[in-house]
Amino acid sequence: MRVDKSGDSDVLEKIKNQIKTHSLLLYMKGTPQFPQCGFSAQVAQMLKLSRANFAFVNILENPDIRQALPGYANWPTFPQLYLNGVLIGGCDIATELYESGELHTMLEQAGVVQEQVNFVMAQ
Repeated sequence: MRVDKSGDSDVLEKIKNQIKTHSLLLYMKGTPQFPQCGFSAQVAQMLKLSRANFAFVNILENPDIRQALPGYANWPTFPQLYLNGVLIGGCDIATELYESGELHTMLEQAGVVQEQVNFVMAQ
C-alpha cells in the first residue's frame, strides 16, 4: 500500500514560513491565555515576564504541524521555542536560559522585548 505524502511538503513549507515570519515563535499545547500543558504554560509565562512580543501555534489545533515539526526540528517534544529562525529548545533549555538571565538578553538583542507584552497566533 502506498501512502500519499504530498501534503507533507505543504506542512513543512507552512512551518518554514511561520518560523521565518515571526522573530519569536512558540509551538505549544494550547494558547498563552489557556495553556494545555505545564511545560507550555511555563515557557509562555517566562516570555510574558520577559515582556516579549511573540507568536504562537497551538499544536493541538494543528495536528499536521504537531506531527511534522519534531522531524523538521529534530526535536521530539513540545513546546518548541524559535528565535530569529533558530530553535532555542524546549522547556528545560528555556528555563535554564531564563534563570541565568541569558534568555532576556537574547530577547532584547533580537528586539522583541517591549513595554507591553503582545502575542499573536501565527498563520
